[in-house]
Amino acid sequence: MPKEHLELLKKESQTLENNFREILFLIEQIDVLKALLRDTRDGLHNYSGDTDGGEDRNPMGEMSNLVNSILKKLREDQVQMADYALKSAGASVIEAGTSESYKNNKAKLYWHGIGFLTYEMPPDVILQPDVHPGKCWAFPGSQGHALIQLARKITPTAVTMEHISQKVSPSGNISSAPKEFSVYGILKHCEGEEVLLGRFVYNKTGTTIQTFKLQHEVSEPLLCVKLKILSNWGHPKYTCLYRFRVHGTPGEYP
Repeated sequence: MPKEHLELLKKESQTLENNFREILFLIEQIDVLKALLRDTRDGLHNYSGDTDGGEDRNPMGEMSNLVNSILKKLREDQVQMADYALKSAGASVIEAGTSESYKNNKAKLYWHGIGFLTYEMPPDVILQPDVHPGKCWAFPGSQGHALIQLARKITPTAVTMEHISQKVSPSGNISSAPKEFSVYGILKHCEGEEVLLGRFVYNKTGTTIQTFKLQHEVSEPLLCVKLKILSNWGHPKYTCLYRFRVHGTPGEYP
């Protein structure tokens, strides 16, 4: 196949994929909007009762404030803590200390029966905020690990695990979501002893973003942490990680 045809096919496929993710993301936000509207409506109702017989109300002004309040809440980060495992801030996945990715022929594009382009997500996708169905790092089975070099040295205090909700999952379930996992700090510039920071359970029926306070402290700031997945929610072939964050108190720069 001519190279220009391959490039065109790749661009068209990527466009379709992005459009599909955007649609699923908007569907997920509808539930958020409904909840916010209910809360704000109750607030406006109470406000209406307080102002009866008082000054004239401005319905258009109230509606404008309502819309601005909803948009502000949607734009806010729910965790409200710095993420030192964010790729755009300088963090990275050390692939030599990370499990191999799941190999899936269905993730390939084919031309006349010949696979020529693979859409496997690399491990560092878990360090990026773009969480859409399918944009996750998959590894074989229910146990795997990722070695992460943070954006700078920190004394870690908490971690956050994020997965998509079952409502927006194309398969209708999230059995590939992580269940039990542990986090280790790596001493001496990512080459020393592994120190257990905590062991946790991601609740698939809870909120999509779950933050866990670390159970053990470290004696020195860390540059690297290792995430170990110990089980998933039942998928027999692979586990999918969408986003993992690390929070803490900044130390000296590496």
